[in-house]
Amino acid sequence: GFNDGSLVRYISTQPSYDEYDPSFGLGFYCTGVCTSFLLAIFSHCPRFQMGFPQVVWSANRNNPVGENAYLILNQDGLLLRDANGKDVWSTHTSGKSILGLKLTDMGNLVLFDKSNRTVWESYNHPTDSLVLGQKLVHGKKLIGSTSPLNSTEGLLSLTVESDGLFAFVESNPPLSYSEFPVAGMKKSKEPSYVRFLNGSLAFYILNAEPNPPDYSLEILLALSIQIMRLESDGHLRVYMWNSMWLQVADLLSYYSKDDCNYPTVCGNYGICSRENCTCPESHFRPVSDSHPNFGCYATTPLSCKHLQYHHLIVLNHVSYFHATNKIGNIDIQSCKQKCLTICSCKAVFFMYVDGHTKGDCFIQLSTIFSLIKVSRGAFYDWNAFLKVQTVPNAFSPSNEPSPTVISPIKRNYGLKVVVVVILVGVILSLTLISCVLLRKKYVYGNDERYLDQIPGMPSRFSYKYLKVSTDNFSRKLGEGGFGTVYLGALANGTKIAVKRLNELSDTKSSFLPEVESICSIHHVNLVRLIGFCAHKSHTHLVYEYMCNGSLDKWIFGNGRDTSLDWKIRKKIILGVAKGLAYLHEECRLRILHLDIKPQNILLDSDFNAKVSDFGLCKLIDKDQSKVMTTMRGTPGYLAPEWLNSVITEKVDVYSFGVVVIEILCGRRNLDLSQPEESRHLLSLLEKNTQGNFHDMLDSHCVDMQLHEEEVEEMMKVAVWCLQGDFSKRPSMSVVVKVIEGVIEIESELNYSFLTTLPLSTKIVQNAALVSSPLFSSILSGPRT
Repeated sequence: GFNDGSLVRYISTQPSYDEYDPSFGLGFYCTGVCTSFLLAIFSHCPRFQMGFPQVVWSANRNNPVGENAYLILNQDGLLLRDANGKDVWSTHTSGKSILGLKLTDMGNLVLFDKSNRTVWESYNHPTDSLVLGQKLVHGKKLIGSTSPLNSTEGLLSLTVESDGLFAFVESNPPLSYSEFPVAGMKKSKEPSYVRFLNGSLAFYILNAEPNPPDYSLEILLALSIQIMRLESDGHLRVYMWNSMWLQVADLLSYYSKDDCNYPTVCGNYGICSRENCTCPESHFRPVSDSHPNFGCYATTPLSCKHLQYHHLIVLNHVSYFHATNKIGNIDIQSCKQKCLTICSCKAVFFMYVDGHTKGDCFIQLSTIFSLIKVSRGAFYDWNAFLKVQTVPNAFSPSNEPSPTVISPIKRNYGLKVVVVVILVGVILSLTLISCVLLRKKYVYGNDERYLDQIPGMPSRFSYKYLKVSTDNFSRKLGEGGFGTVYLGALANGTKIAVKRLNELSDTKSSFLPEVESICSIHHVNLVRLIGFCAHKSHTHLVYEYMCNGSLDKWIFGNGRDTSLDWKIRKKIILGVAKGLAYLHEECRLRILHLDIKPQNILLDSDFNAKVSDFGLCKLIDKDQSKVMTTMRGTPGYLAPEWLNSVITEKVDVYSFGVVVIEILCGRRNLDLSQPEESRHLLSLLEKNTQGNFHDMLDSHCVDMQLHEEEVEEMMKVAVWCLQGDFSKRPSMSVVVKVIEGVIEIESELNYSFLTTLPLSTKIVQNAALVSSPLFSSILSGPRT
């Protein structure tokens, strides 16, 4: 290992001409805990511990592999497989008659055929770095990592266009934060590119080699290996080896040394001033008090359903890294009004010119990244106006209706009115019953026609086909509040899990939400919907079969046979977090699951967690912050705000926190077999305000005792998710970053969880609103 904590398992290395100089190698690379590996090309100098590997290319940065993964070289090319034989990455050179592989002394991995012709090379598939001699061609990108500790693709990229070199932050549309335009007429038929040369980054936008470059950025001449990398903070830095790795250039800061010009320097809505980060004084709070560069969030998120409560707060002498949607020669009030009338407008930036009352207005419709504090110029000034939402107090005394007093003179008149109303009600009731009976057949047909119109629908199966596939629904896998799950097999032998919804009118309503929501989402940590059946009263959902069943059988089972080690438990927790983060933040519509519990977390053969059972889910617009809905879910996992019926995605965060506690403690949140003082798991947790969780951990898992420090950190993540004030809970994307070690846990945690929603009889009796806790909704039990 190296002094930065990294580890390399070599496949191929290039000899160094000087034992004190680095060389390139190919192998499996990891850093930190080393539970996941990248197939990577790296430059290193084993003689020096401080010469830790510099990764210049990786095959699987978004999909690291675990122990015992292997690399295959055959006539179809290179293929990376994990320990279970699952394909992770390949060169996609099938049929190219590959003869061999070589790693050049300049760090290029090459596949060649029997004629020694290059069929594939890593130079043509850059990740975040370039080495000397390599070029970045129009159509390719360098994509910076998510963070220094997380190599997955982040938001920042560098690309060559037909008119220059541009750096972008991912948004809708992408926004440029650094530009090197080249004007003129194209003279070469070759695609535009830039090449990393010894002494410069050369631009060939209009011309091509061997002609002189159209433009170049100077770099210190290389004495040894040089590496250019687009890093997670958006800087394009060049490093050179000189007995250690030294930074010799920061190319995107060529004209401006101010870090405030980078879009993520202070996070969303963070104001950057001389590299210090702050939040707007009102309506915003920091994501982390101890890390001001993590950004800010609105205390009341924007909602397009309440435009009358939108208003703009002014930030004087504040500008933005990207000016877009310009409206010139306009006064400030008209500029502000433009934003208030456009729901998707998040902010406007106004530039005064020459002290006049009019200026330039820039409307920002996409995500707000870091803001820039600027000084007033001699002839201009900037102001930013951020859109915020105020929520009126609907329960204030001034809004309460005055009591009505009925005088004796009006009582007889009132009695006559009551009689008339009753007669009319009876007539209307009889008419309504007749209409329901007559339209029942039409409703079924209308539902089916509606399903056919949903774009991207999965396969539709006939009831007869599913009856044969499941052997007449003879093998029951589990049962839940909305239906029963059966084992089946498709004609090709693929095992399936068929969920038959109950024929109750209240529960049938879960069919359309589940089909609509699942058919439009695709994520490795969400169960995959293969197809459905909708024929008259027969409503079925066909899912991929999960051979390891649901999580509850593994964490609540008795004995050592069903015990999971710490690595698997952490993997499951992270998987669920990623699945929920996708639902909340990455879908076209924000999806609230509303029934997160171990029974709805399924495990595949590799114990990858997959969130299932979307029957209670709620779809809301991305710009809608809160939604009012009827209480639904499972008692014991319900957040306190359900009592008000106004919820956000933070109800899922709360349920996730309960599940994490159950995973770590190996017991249900309510266990009547325990002594009375220990029956409620969250009550026990509330008593541990000093973070002494040792006695609560699953006694069947000795492995967790060996990783006690990591386990306690995970327990604190759960505590953060269980905060009684939903605004103080983290988003699921923040939870993912904490588990991956990118950011730290909030230090100020409240251990009073306001657990006001225990197993309430009132909730349980309303079976139409609550997923029944009486049955297991697993697809299969754990393997023996």
